Amino acid sequence: MAGNSNNNIIAELKNISHYFPQPSGQSFKVVENFNLPVKTGEVLSLLGPSGSGKSTILRILAGLIKPTEGEVLSYGQLLSGINPQASIVFQKFALFPWLTVQENIAVGFEGKSIDLDMQKEMISKVIDKIGLDGFEEAYPRELSGGMKQRVGIARALVSDTELLCLDEPFSELDLLTAIHLRDEVLNLWLAHEKNPKSIFLVSHNIEEVVYLASRIVILTPPPAKIHTIIENNIPYPRDYRSGLFMEMVEKIQDIITSVVIPEKPTVEVKAELLKLPFRVDAVPRAEVTEIIGLLEALNDNQGRLDIFDFAGEVGKDFGRIALIVKAAELLDFIDSMKHEIIFTDLGKKFVGSDINERKIILNKQLQNLGLAKIIIDMLKKSKETKLPREVIIDELILLLPTENPDRIFRTLISWGRYAELFGYNAKEKIVYLDRIVQ
Repeated sequence: MAGNSNNNIIAELKNISHYFPQPSGQSFKVVENFNLPVKTGEVLSLLGPSGSGKSTILRILAGLIKPTEGEVLSYGQLLSGINPQASIVFQKFALFPWLTVQENIAVGFEGKSIDLDMQKEMISKVIDKIGLDGFEEAYPRELSGGMKQRVGIARALVSDTELLCLDEPFSELDLLTAIHLRDEVLNLWLAHEKNPKSIFLVSHNIEEVVYLASRIVILTPPPAKIHTIIENNIPYPRDYRSGLFMEMVEKIQDIITSVVIPEKPTVEVKAELLKLPFRVDAVPRAEVTEIIGLLEALNDNQGRLDIFDFAGEVGKDFGRIALIVKAAELLDFIDSMKHEIIFTDLGKKFVGSDINERKIILNKQLQNLGLAKIIIDMLKKSKETKLPREVIIDELILLLPTENPDRIFRTLISWGRYAELFGYNAKEKIVYLDRIVQ
């Protein structure tokens, strides 16, 4: 730690931006100008929907990914390669099926010069601490999901690093197992007997974050930026049922709702510059079947639904539900008020119709969307009302430069196919106009 400019900061991200190449040849920006210190002695959580860049940020912090732009610091020193102070527990168990529990844990020693006797002693201690006694010789196929994740946590702990990075490690577990394992990880940190000094948690689960984190960073949709940082001063141990806990959850729900489902969607700058006579919004990543499922659930709940409650009932990431809500709202099937949704008259008509009438309604609604209008116009002006996929992709890049054009294309074509508005020949990569419902 010689030369360290700030002993209170264990790791830091400075001016980080990261791009992923797309099949179209373009690059999609997933993180933009991101600055965040991780302090010694804290549980810092990144909270945001799936696809918001959380896991990418964690991997950059741990040195698994080199950022396109910016710097990663470890105790004030520029990081090159793997962060020696960080270990990771992944969402998927990531165990080697041909290795025993002991052997899987020993993988945590890779790259470290520790003699075998010391390794055995350290493995024995961490097995005792994490509750794996009696399973030392077991193989992953013999373990439950909770026990597999215990092995992943033990492997991270045995390396004795100061920063424990958790990439949604409880999301694959049943509720009771997840709650129990959260407590065990938190108690290890609270004991302050040894490492980890700090925990960096990635999650989309609000209750989990409020229960564990001392500092909560809420991200914007991609490209990921910091929207809000909340200091969580609720004393440990925390009670899920306490007034303070529920107030914090409600506060974060309101913030995330305003981030993911803004009341007034932003008009794209490119559309304004091109002087288009209508709004051009990106279509959210949601399947038509998911939109229909949301509308049917709304119908089953007397036309009023809390989307956080609904996400919990169906066991889905809130961010995923929020995207479906945005899609249904864009199509004018629902209205949203904070995190509650209600039917529009058109939404009631849609959910009460048979499949053929639903196709007609969706066809008409798509014709009102800015992006679909542009593609319809392009197809009408083309020979035989057909265009190569690349031509549509290039237009999407021009109109929505900050969005993922391949994702937008797939979603819009999927909606258009259901509504029989667009057709797509995947072999020849040709988009064609199917039918216009008047």
